[in-house]
Amino acid sequence: MTIRQDVHSAGIPVLCRSCEARHRGVCGALEPNQLIKLAKTSSRRAVPPGGELVGDAEAVERYSNVLSGVVKLTKSLPDGRQQIVGLQFAPDFLGRPFKAESAINAEAATEVSLCSFPKTVIERMMKDSQELEHRLLEQKLNELDDARSWMVALGRKTASEKVASFLLMITRNIDPAVDVAAGPTSYDLPLSRSDIADFLGLTIETVSRQLTRLRADGVIRIENHRHIIVDSLSRLEQRCGG
Repeated sequence: MTIRQDVHSAGIPVLCRSCEARHRGVCGALEPNQLIKLAKTSSRRAVPPGGELVGDAEAVERYSNVLSGVVKLTKSLPDGRQQIVGLQFAPDFLGRPFKAESAINAEAATEVSLCSFPKTVIERMMKDSQELEHRLLEQKLNELDDARSWMVALGRKTASEKVASFLLMITRNIDPAVDVAAGPTSYDLPLSRSDIADFLGLTIETVSRQLTRLRADGVIRIENHRHIIVDSLSRLEQRCGG
């Protein structure tokens, strides 16, 4: 019997064996000896909701894999105002390679678990591993595609379609282990109504009204104000406007 390389555990550090970032994230591009080297310099930490992970214009010294939770990315204006520009989920790579300072602020939207490692180590590995460089490039291009999709959503979709599209994104990404095609999916909204409104360019009242409409139409169920249950992904997709 042939054992697939991506699930082979021989020579893999214990902490890496069940890690989603090794199977689906950038660490999946590393050989066992590289994982061992990276594991020796890495550290895991849990960050509570609201905790800052990376500051805007902060010197970049470490990168991280998101192991669980949701990360909120924001850009700041000179007068202090902020705009949410993206969300990251497990097993996304947090950080912009080959840049001395961060261009965004990263904050834990929920409780977040991170595996962090020195910037110098991962950039040196990128020079030695084309597969790692390719995996990072692929993820960043996917983020660019997502950003362009949100430009369409913000510029052309109705308020109802924006809220449905937001819920669809969360449903597909909130828990990598959940099979959204197998049945109902449930989760707590990672953002407040205020943050959702900021992210979608809507008012808080409009967000609440559209969530109520989706619930009334049987597309979602809402419990305790923030707990969302999606019984049918296809029904939610139909409300996203293409």
